[in-house]
Amino acid sequence: MTIEQRIRNLSVPAGPVDVVLDTDAYNEIDDQFAIAYLLRSKEKLNVKAMYAAPFHNRNSEGPEDGMEKSYDELQKILKLAGETDVPTFRGSRGYLPDEKTPLVSDAAEDLARRAEAYSPENPLYVVAIGAITNVASALLLNPAVKENTVVVWLGGHSLEYGDCAEFNLFQDVAAARVVMGCGVPFVQLPCMGVVSSFTISKPELDYWFRGKSELGTYLAENTCRAAESYAKGRPWTRVIWDVTAVAWLLNEEDRFMKSRLIPTSLPSYANRYEIDPNRNLMRYVYFIKRDALWKDVIEKITETKLP
Repeated sequence: MTIEQRIRNLSVPAGPVDVVLDTDAYNEIDDQFAIAYLLRSKEKLNVKAMYAAPFHNRNSEGPEDGMEKSYDELQKILKLAGETDVPTFRGSRGYLPDEKTPLVSDAAEDLARRAEAYSPENPLYVVAIGAITNVASALLLNPAVKENTVVVWLGGHSLEYGDCAEFNLFQDVAAARVVMGCGVPFVQLPCMGVVSSFTISKPELDYWFRGKSELGTYLAENTCRAAESYAKGRPWTRVIWDVTAVAWLLNEEDRFMKSRLIPTSLPSYANRYEIDPNRNLMRYVYFIKRDALWKDVIEKITETKLP
């Protein structure tokens, strides 16, 4: 890929594009917002498939259980959104053992095969909002994925934060290094220090989402239930991280966020970024326009036009 083509592919796409989503949908309550927002952005985003990613925290017994629960959650959100015809695939049951060995799964095989129909001039956009194991496996299975896709990932922390030990990243550092180091056009939305500003509160959820639709009510109640499990009786806001990765594809004229081109900084196994000015350029998001993005999310999910 030429440097000129790489820079074009690292710019916000101008017209309708094909998208696949890789999500650990049961991990937190923000994936559901991102899925709904993606499905409601048909004016520009053609959803071709969704993949269930592995995760392991208090909401799962292990990576495989997390993936299976995420697969089931995908079905639930698609049903609530009336979009049950979107193909969904189970992903990896674990994490990469090293940077050379793919984990074969339905999701990785679908992406490896699907990418063959695209090109650097007409890429497939891969929005990843969990551990990036499935995407890394697809890249290892088929080198064409590197040329024919653009990967947009919510993962890691900001370069200024001090470390990169963010949940999506530290679960599978090998996978992150494969994706960020292989040369695929790559867009990073860092969590702490950048996307951490994209918050919402209980009064906002009640006002904008609850009672507006079955899907809107589910999102509001799910978020409030999760937040009040640890903050009941106290003020709280909740970061809805994953929406921002979808929003980057809709970011014409920087209406939702600001970004810049920088050399790729690989995450190390010591949870620090490895800075090298000679690496391929990547797109680095450094600021989120919170209110502008929430307006678009509210309008699309609740199908309500705001002034």
